[in-house]
Amino acid sequence: MSWPQLNGVLVRLPRLSARFLAGFVVSVLLGLLAGLLVEPHAGARSVAPEDASGSAGAGDSYYPLDGNGGYDVAHYDIHDTWRIRTGSLSGWTDVSAIATQSLSSFHLDLVLAVDSVTVDGRSATYTRDGVHELVVTPAVPLVPGQRFVVRVAYHGRPAGIGYGGEKPFFTVGHETMATNEPHIAPWWYPANDHPSDKATFDITVRVPAGRQVISNGRLVRHVVAGHWASWHWRMSRPMATYLAFFAAGGFRIERGVHDGLPWLDAVSLEYGKPAQLDALRLMRRSSGIVSWLQTQFGRYPFGSTGGLVTGIFTGFALENQGRPTYPFFGSGREARSTVVHELAHQWFGDEVSVQRWRDIWLNEGFATWAEWRYAETHGGERAQHRLQREYAARPASRPFWRLVVADPGPDHLFDAPVYDRGAMALQALRHRIGTTRFLRLLRTWAARHAYGNATVEQFESLAEQESGQQLDDFFTAWLHTGSRPARVDGSGLR
Repeated sequence: MSWPQLNGVLVRLPRLSARFLAGFVVSVLLGLLAGLLVEPHAGARSVAPEDASGSAGAGDSYYPLDGNGGYDVAHYDIHDTWRIRTGSLSGWTDVSAIATQSLSSFHLDLVLAVDSVTVDGRSATYTRDGVHELVVTPAVPLVPGQRFVVRVAYHGRPAGIGYGGEKPFFTVGHETMATNEPHIAPWWYPANDHPSDKATFDITVRVPAGRQVISNGRLVRHVVAGHWASWHWRMSRPMATYLAFFAAGGFRIERGVHDGLPWLDAVSLEYGKPAQLDALRLMRRSSGIVSWLQTQFGRYPFGSTGGLVTGIFTGFALENQGRPTYPFFGSGREARSTVVHELAHQWFGDEVSVQRWRDIWLNEGFATWAEWRYAETHGGERAQHRLQREYAARPASRPFWRLVVADPGPDHLFDAPVYDRGAMALQALRHRIGTTRFLRLLRTWAARHAYGNATVEQFESLAEQESGQQLDDFFTAWLHTGSRPARVDGSGLR
């Protein structure tokens, strides 16, 4: 986002009487016989304990109720209908998952009203635990390793629903955006809403005929039937739930292929034609920027690219997987830098996602440094000069230095130091270990954790491996301390 993880022991028994031993042997034989009589036949399914409930959170210290325990999601198949005039959404979603423990019940994250729930086609009972948690009790308990599909039907007016101080769903006039971070999924589909549980997606949204829907990945099908049009999009690579999005409204759409990679750009018709053309010129740069980013970070991780400029001023751009979304902010240097930032997130944030929300530096610091690197390779300021300038402009007394970048807290995830001090830390690391080793480190990082999750500590460990240097003091100063790093040997500042 950017803003304007007693065998082998000899036991010596006391001497026992013959009568005791005989009785003991008989008891053991009877016990073994009883066990044989009740042993389930091959292929029989054991029964989960009645009290085996999945947890109501994934264990994230920042957002304790985000995500859920007891299962892993493999795929979401979303079918929503959006009524533009009334601002209402209804639909159903199949969540295909595998149980990681015995489950007599499990949770899903959803703030919409629920109409029905089934598990593997059988009606399930459900209750609400506050605004955010849907508790599902299947007719038959689930056992570890069991694959299952839970279908939830729901409805509501998501723009008016608040939870945890947030109302993340945008709708203005004839346009809607289900796009936000760190939370958006429960406002339009039931989810295991934490980046640590990534899944593939099919997203089908039905809107009044004449309106369009833009979403992640590849457009599979567009069908008009009477007064309705359905748009089916597919993301075939694992994706964190907050990165799934849809935008509904009127859009000017362009598509093509660049260096073998399909792209699709869209711009809201809410703008006049001059502004539309200006926004399209900016979006057309996306494919070329992706080609350049591949020279820095390795092959592009998804099957298509592009971008969407919305008619809603959200106040932020977001790295939605495969197709970032932007408010309209012109096509100048700052706008191009934002496009670089969001497309760099396709590697750092989307392909490699945070294991915990406290690891957000792995997203924002990396994407901000990519802006610096792009500038210095396209006639702009050298990144090391930028580091020195940013450092000099902020005396040690500034609040900027008080935030601990590796653990900013839930209220400061997107504060400036996470971005700017984060980029400074990476440039300082580059200066210390050398550009060749540094770029190899970033490529190795993306490849090693491709389509998975990682932590700040894992990056620090890999940096030491790739550089052959001991970097504890360096990372402590830049990431784990709420004070200005000293300009000393090894700090990357000289």
